[in-house]
Amino acid sequence: QLQLVESGGGLVQPGGSLRLSCAASGFGLDYYHIGWFRQAPGKEREGVSCINKSGARTNYANSVRGRFTISRDNAKNTVYLQMNSLKPEDAAVYYCAAVAPRPFQSMCGMEVEGYDYWGQGTQVTVSS
Repeated sequence: QLQLVESGGGLVQPGGSLRLSCAASGFGLDYYHIGWFRQAPGKEREGVSCINKSGARTNYANSVRGRFTISRDNAKNTVYLQMNSLKPEDAAVYYCAAVAPRPFQSMCGMEVEGYDYWGQGTQVTVSS
């Protein structure tokens, strides 16, 4: 059973940066597409970014494009989300999720229902 653990959240001022990590255990992460999602109070969980299993293809929500960067180190079984120029509206619980892609599914998706394994989340607070 794949297990995911997020870390790196915290309190940061607007304009600041954080790097989230998603560490996997149980199976090699290189079998999975990985997505980052977030959920703010009273809102639905939304896709932020994703990276395919090889790391060659990524995608971002329009709200974070140009500010966030997703990357993965399969040797360390870890996926990262570098978040720069943070805004108050980025505050949320951030989750990483994994899915084993079907054959020929080379691109990751950012739909919640497309992922099978989830971490417990890490809180990001953006406030002065």
